[in-house]
Amino acid sequence: MSETLHAGAAATVLPARDVRGIVRIPGDKSISHRYAMLAAIAEGTSRFHNFSAALDCASTLDCMAKLGSKWKRETNKSEADDLVGEVIEVHGLGRRLQAPIQTLDCGNSGSTMRMLSGILAGQPFSSDLCGDESLSRRPMERIITPLSQMGATISSKEGGRPPLTIRGGSLKGIHYKPEVASAQVKSCLLFAGLFADGETVIEEPIRTRDHGEIALRAFGAEVDRAGNVSRIRGGQRLSGIEAHVPGDLSSAAFFLCAAALFPGSQITLPGILMNPTRARLLDILMQMGLKISVSHLEEHHGELVGSIEARGVAWKGGKISGADTAALIDEIPVLAAIAAYSKEGLEVRDAEELRVKESDRIAAVATNLRKMGAEIEELPDGMRIPGGQRLRGAELESYGDHRIAMAFAVAALKAEGETVIHGADAAAVSYPNFFEELRAITST
Repeated sequence: MSETLHAGAAATVLPARDVRGIVRIPGDKSISHRYAMLAAIAEGTSRFHNFSAALDCASTLDCMAKLGSKWKRETNKSEADDLVGEVIEVHGLGRRLQAPIQTLDCGNSGSTMRMLSGILAGQPFSSDLCGDESLSRRPMERIITPLSQMGATISSKEGGRPPLTIRGGSLKGIHYKPEVASAQVKSCLLFAGLFADGETVIEEPIRTRDHGEIALRAFGAEVDRAGNVSRIRGGQRLSGIEAHVPGDLSSAAFFLCAAALFPGSQITLPGILMNPTRARLLDILMQMGLKISVSHLEEHHGELVGSIEARGVAWKGGKISGADTAALIDEIPVLAAIAAYSKEGLEVRDAEELRVKESDRIAAVATNLRKMGAEIEELPDGMRIPGGQRLRGAELESYGDHRIAMAFAVAALKAEGETVIHGADAAAVSYPNFFEELRAITST
């Protein structure tokens, strides 16, 4: 496998005999986005250790800089194991940002566009937001509707697609019930709620990740959550913090799935985010046959962090539907990519959201698996993949989607013959060193 991938590069993955080693996973992308945004509207300076190296999070930092919040990257001099490495320092402007003189380019990051829109809706100026070709196809109506109800004026292309123009101003709190459960939408509205008169309430159909609520509390805001309902009062001020960003569990999923393919394999992942709204992945992996133990559990600014040790035994497969689908939406591509190797196969339902990610992930998984010789039934809201299949190496496409590129790098480890993944550089959107790290723990 190539260790350094330039734009448009392909990666060649060879079959592996074993997976073994220690992987230090980069900082969680979801938390890094929220920390960077909240730090910009906080009073004082914030410092973040292990901030995500993902290109998506770089897009967020770039947008915040165009809004007047200065930030810098520095190397920490501490010898403490959990503090060695790069630090991001962000200087907050308080509640009022500066009107941008340039378009805010969100790159490939739907998280940046959706969540930042909530902050911009409460600013006394207009902002233009754009993204790359992939992001320009993704639906933004889910934030446009509630932010408009709160008092913002937002224009977009047909179908609520980017680019967006947001004319911010005075907002009022609302009680909103989204039809589709989305942590990004929820965080967007909670951020907007900081600038609104009265209380903003979001009542979700299914409980989603609560990183927005936890991050807001870390910066000093009062946020209430009961069941699927989150609420925030307007007018609150935030204060800068110093925090260590836990390792990204969604990125760790690729290495856990790699270990699941080989009985006797063993990997250790220190300092991983163990938030209960994310850790359902570990329950599912154990049900499917991976042996997992968690140690050194600690709480950092409201987020649980622990070390994971995983051993491959026998990969059984199973079914993902309902609330589990919402909880595992980012991990389903890699679980599906390796499902053909399992004993029972995998059925995924209630996953229509996968069709409007960076790619149509249901179609992308189905197409690539068929190229590898697998049988798969593609469904409108998911897929069925029989178990007990043998896959062969093939030429595959990432479709410009980081999770598809990484998912099929994992699937290729147990295929017969080499696999070439075109557009493998897409992995840098969330995990720039992924192929280098995967190569380091595999024996070929």
